[in-house]
Amino acid sequence: QVPLQACGGGLVQAGGSLRLSCAASGRPFRNYVVGWFRQAPGKEREFVAAIWRSGATYYADSKKGRFTISSDNAKSTVYLQMNSLKPEDTAIYYCAADQSIIMSSMMSSQHYHYWGQGTQVTVSS
Repeated sequence: QVPLQACGGGLVQAGGSLRLSCAASGRPFRNYVVGWFRQAPGKEREFVAAIWRSGATYYADSKKGRFTISSDNAKSTVYLQMNSLKPEDTAIYYCAADQSIIMSSMMSSQHYHYWGQGTQVTVSS
């Protein structure tokens, strides 16, 4: 088991920023691929960004330039910095981790074994 705890969500005005954190308890993140997903009401869970074991980062096309994923292995924490937020970014954001995921499955939520509880992000217009 890899307990994950996501936090940092909140209410922000359009154009504002938030930084989400995903902390792993007792496990070094460097051995895992860590992804951020989000789910808006009535919509499918969608891929936001992922950071690979090598430190390489990947983003959904619509998030490039506004979102930045990074990791602090010493703290076993992965961050998602979100800038220029829009009302359509409103969703519950989840972090997920997996040790065995392959590149072609990185954007698919079903391939991640470990999930945090989600943190609500609300962007007002």
